Amino acid sequence: MLEKSLPNGVMFNAYPDSIGFKLSDTITLLQNPELRDVFSLFYILPTFFQSDLDRGFSINRYELNDELVSEQDLQTLKEMNIVLKFDLVLNHLSVRSPQFLDILEKGFHSDYRDFFIDWNRFWEGEGEMGEDGCILPNEAHLNKLFMRKPELPILMVRFPDGSERPYWNTFYQQIHYRTLEADDINHFRMLPPEGIQTILAKFNARISAGKDFHDIDLGPYQDYLEQVVSIVESKRRYLGQMDLNAKSEVVWEFYEETLKRLADFGGKLIRLDAFAYLHKKPGLTNFFNVPGTWEYLDRLNTIAQAEQLTLLPEIHAQYGKHLHSAVAEAGYPIYDFFLPGLLLDALDQGRNAYLLRWIDEIQTQGIRTINMLGCHDGIPVLDLDGFETDSGYRAGLLEKADIEAIIERVLERGGRVKNLFGPDGKKIAYYQVNATYFSALGEDEQKLRLARAIQLFMPGIPQVWYLDLFAGKNDYAAADRGGPAGHKEINRTTLTSEMVATGLQSAVVLDQLEMMRHRNTATAFDGSLIIGDTPSDELEMIWTNDNDTTTLKASLNTHEFTISHSSADGGFQLYDYTKP
Repeated sequence: MLEKSLPNGVMFNAYPDSIGFKLSDTITLLQNPELRDVFSLFYILPTFFQSDLDRGFSINRYELNDELVSEQDLQTLKEMNIVLKFDLVLNHLSVRSPQFLDILEKGFHSDYRDFFIDWNRFWEGEGEMGEDGCILPNEAHLNKLFMRKPELPILMVRFPDGSERPYWNTFYQQIHYRTLEADDINHFRMLPPEGIQTILAKFNARISAGKDFHDIDLGPYQDYLEQVVSIVESKRRYLGQMDLNAKSEVVWEFYEETLKRLADFGGKLIRLDAFAYLHKKPGLTNFFNVPGTWEYLDRLNTIAQAEQLTLLPEIHAQYGKHLHSAVAEAGYPIYDFFLPGLLLDALDQGRNAYLLRWIDEIQTQGIRTINMLGCHDGIPVLDLDGFETDSGYRAGLLEKADIEAIIERVLERGGRVKNLFGPDGKKIAYYQVNATYFSALGEDEQKLRLARAIQLFMPGIPQVWYLDLFAGKNDYAAADRGGPAGHKEINRTTLTSEMVATGLQSAVVLDQLEMMRHRNTATAFDGSLIIGDTPSDELEMIWTNDNDTTTLKASLNTHEFTISHSSADGGFQLYDYTKP
């Protein structure tokens, strides 16, 4: 168990509108007799809040998104004894947040001027000013900087006086320019009607095509270029996620207010999204800087404990960095981002060695985890890798060749891939592959059953992605519609009521529900895990608590398995999932 206040049961995971049209439709599903006693927790993704981008992770306000969620929904979940998990997107906030809009309106006079990170102020004295008005950090700094996209993490922000200021922007950004209208320029003196039409046509053609408009040839009206450019720039609109300046006490007041609000919504478990990016300092990687990250985390935890909240720091990093161990040793539960890849390896290669090594580490070190197969993001692969340190290479959970093999198999089965980049725009590491877990398994129902069974028998709280439960397949059309960042949409198909009804008549869905119900209710899982001594292509996992014992026996080659249970009242076989 994570905390006494959290049940040691199964966690459902979905957006408020992953099923039907709004959260009430998901609640209706959870109330279905087929799902009785299956779930004790519910991780509701952040379109629960008012947001505008990145499917909820670009939050405007931590207030209910009343298009998807109601106060009655929260009351119903409370009556169902469902414990809620929410996100605190720690590193960033939307450009449409009240704080950022205040900067756009008031510029240097905004009370929130330091709420976000002014790039030039941050790097002052640590680089050279470029022609674009941005400081380019010294090469030594750039070589250390951990990047999530090819270009520098900057968004140029236009202040009311027309000046441009670069602000730190690690993740998404978009700038939209609205087309000109006659009323925008008809006040220009001496500009004839045909001149207005010429300017409108040339500028709007460039804007509509997404092309640069700063060097347009206006012919006889060239003297108006600078003024018109200024007008277009003043109509600029942003989308994006701006990094918060944790050196500002105003930001910490915001965190305190937000954690209280999440508790008021019924939250008990709070996932700290992108927390490793929060602490920034010139000369460091700006990813899990030490000791600054620990200082921030301790301060957050003090606030959280006052609200009786359990923090779950979310971190993606190579196993060889051992950051997962450090977070666990500090007393925090961690996400088991290693399990999805380890299971793909075990079930495709028919071997238990790497999976058993990870289970042994969890148990030996007393690591508290939340594990998963699929999720709203991708299937982690970077996490499995080793890492080169000053004292030598630290091995990963898998060899690089094995990780590459997983990637290739998932891509052959229709997946997409996401990479990380250096400051020169070159790929420096694979990051994740995007696919439904069912498709990643080759759309083999027996493999999905066994993967779910192993997940449920792993130490920690099992988190179940709604689409995995319904054996969802890759959604290529959604991924293509999403453009450059659409790779995640391959695993976010919205299920209609008809799709749910059909799924609840499917053997692979009902079998998973049966196993989850057992995991959610059997007291054996409150005890200890014993790993049986088996050949390398088999797996035996035994949970025992006083006289209550439940056992999973599986072949990693044929994917046949059984689950048995015994208690003081006798023993019996619960499930026998063998191929027809």
